[in-house]
Amino acid sequence: MRVTRENHGDVVVDEHEWLRDSDDPAVRELVDAENAWTAARTAHLEPLREQLFEEVRSRTQESDLSVPSRDGAWWYYRRTVEGQQYGLICRVPAAVPAGEPGGWEPPALPEDGSALPGEQVLLDGNVEAKDSAFFALGAASVSPNGQLLAWSADITGDERFTLRVRDLVTGADLDVAIAGLGHGATWASDSRTLLYSVVDEAWRPFEVRRHLLGESAPDGTGDAVLLREDDERYWLGVGRTRSGRFIVLSAGSKNTSEVWLLDAGGPGRAPGEVPVSVAGRRDGVEYSVDHVVLPDGSAGRLGGTRDALLVLHDDDAPDFALALLDADGVLGGSATPADPATAHQRWTTVIPHEPGRRLEDVDAFAGHVAVSWRREALPRVAVLRISPDGRGSVGVGELSEPVEVPSPTALASSVLAGNPSFEAPLLRLQQTSFTTPVRVVDLDLSGGERDGELVLRRETPVRGGYDASAYVEERTWATAPDGVRVPVSVVRRADVAVDGTAPGYLYGYGSYEVSLDPWFSVPRLSLLDRGVVFAVAHVRGGGELGRLWYEGGRLASKRNTFTDFVAAAEHLGREGYVDPARLVASGGSAGGLLVGAALNLAPQLFAGVLAAVPFVDPLTTMLDESLPLTVPEQEEWGDPIRDAAAYALIKGYAPTENLPSIEDGGPGSPTWPRLLVTTSLHDTRVLYVEPFKWVARMRQQAPDGAPDVLLKTEVDGGHGGRSGRYEAWRERAFEDAWALDVLGLA
Repeated sequence: MRVTRENHGDVVVDEHEWLRDSDDPAVRELVDAENAWTAARTAHLEPLREQLFEEVRSRTQESDLSVPSRDGAWWYYRRTVEGQQYGLICRVPAAVPAGEPGGWEPPALPEDGSALPGEQVLLDGNVEAKDSAFFALGAASVSPNGQLLAWSADITGDERFTLRVRDLVTGADLDVAIAGLGHGATWASDSRTLLYSVVDEAWRPFEVRRHLLGESAPDGTGDAVLLREDDERYWLGVGRTRSGRFIVLSAGSKNTSEVWLLDAGGPGRAPGEVPVSVAGRRDGVEYSVDHVVLPDGSAGRLGGTRDALLVLHDDDAPDFALALLDADGVLGGSATPADPATAHQRWTTVIPHEPGRRLEDVDAFAGHVAVSWRREALPRVAVLRISPDGRGSVGVGELSEPVEVPSPTALASSVLAGNPSFEAPLLRLQQTSFTTPVRVVDLDLSGGERDGELVLRRETPVRGGYDASAYVEERTWATAPDGVRVPVSVVRRADVAVDGTAPGYLYGYGSYEVSLDPWFSVPRLSLLDRGVVFAVAHVRGGGELGRLWYEGGRLASKRNTFTDFVAAAEHLGREGYVDPARLVASGGSAGGLLVGAALNLAPQLFAGVLAAVPFVDPLTTMLDESLPLTVPEQEEWGDPIRDAAAYALIKGYAPTENLPSIEDGGPGSPTWPRLLVTTSLHDTRVLYVEPFKWVARMRQQAPDGAPDVLLKTEVDGGHGGRSGRYEAWRERAFEDAWALDVLGLA
């Protein structure tokens, strides 16, 4: 079936649009045929795949548990069991009250990863998955009173979840089953009211609803709608402040947001029903809020406290600033409620805007505030102390200057992890790098003898005698065609010489302001130990160097993303990090668009390209507003329906639209690299039809049908592939075996 479309005077005949109908028997036949072809062409790699799988397994402590985090009277943690696909969510009662010495010292972890004494299993993913080929949790939230668990699951991969509620005293699920939800669910502070988001036909969270246990219909029919967003650019979300004081509802597009608050209620007290906007909605301004309790030394309130809001915003601050807003009036707490449209005029700056230091999040606690920021392409955490007497040092009277938490190595990332309690005198962080296994540390903020010290709770074990000193991680800089310097992270074995002989693997993403931060990977060790140099190109369109780095790779500037990646590949070869003839490029989703576009620009640079669930037909997708994500994505890619310039731009770089001819090194030429393309029939983010069209056009152009282009389709998975850790390891082994074969190391 041919489909003809005309936009802005451009007529396109699409011979492969018939592939969109997944119920067409011919489509399923093609899926089976492509999978069979891929299996046949990679059959010789089966021993290597099994070896890679076993290497991952041998290095991983399969029975393991996370460092417990205290919330109320319980320590919560997650645990895995050898041989089981999915994890367990568990808790044990706290032996020492929180206010006594040792009350925040987590239980000692068994070296064999076994259960802690007195363990209660709240949810076992293996039991809940049953015989489902796919299983993913969307929510797992314990009520404030600790007696109920709200949990949701997706068993198809389409990211539509069904919400249930479990009685943690009896272990039985209540008569609640609400389908069609997005990720997550939030308890109000009364432990009876649940708030959740519902997705529309385009998989967009467009409503926040309220469910009252024991009164609402079990399937959610008739649940009150607290907030509805009809503008298809915006996604809704809901959460509760760590303090338990407010319910936070939010709407966000790519560059604009609005936040509302509700009184979260409390024991025996129902939450509010009408959300109140904090600072309205102004086009091009993003903001988020958290509740902080500050000392109030005003007349008549000595030793008292007041509620305030920390506002993280980009109003005349591209890399964001942090401000303070008095909460009086937001929920009618004053005689004259404040006008949200003018709220920004009452913001008091706490951390001013600083170009290149991108503020990303703010988390308030009883005695301190943690700010997550990014500088020099690395994530960091800074702490501001709350002065108990209201005498801070930043001009707002309550907060100290921010102090950045040290990182273990020059290329390490530091992020918050596992901090559910508002009263905690410790701040839990997770630190890692390309060569440093994940370390869980607590920063002591108690004011006692260890105040300001970092306490190492655990470093993820790597079995088999891992030695970090055997590997080298470094930062190098490529120069883009417009002269901009592009950071490239490189990790290799220390005994691999930088002499232009090593095989290389270059990974990238470059969209949505997503940053590729340093991360430790056990499967990657199998590549490194075979002499492969692994590199990450931090191209424009990501967020590594702040908001302007993102702006430099979106909309009309999107081509920079692709030319940055090409420049990184050329740089690695020119500087001797890799053999220019032995380089594999890899990217997934929008990263699949990246490697697809870079492939069209410079096919001679790559021996192989791995494109996972790749967004390679962006023009067709962005021309159809009935498809999931299309309307919200217009602020990322442009609107080719109404904007002729956006149409021409996207058509000019879309991989499916721009395959080079055989004469220019395209499919069918000796310089066209080997390709492995993966997709999933249930992927709702990048529909399977996009990679299918891409591959079909390669086969159509190449005289021999492009035999070295392999298409592997997962029929029981979603955007992230199959679920279950062993399945994920096997999928990674398949991809890495293919890459090693391309690099001559199979």
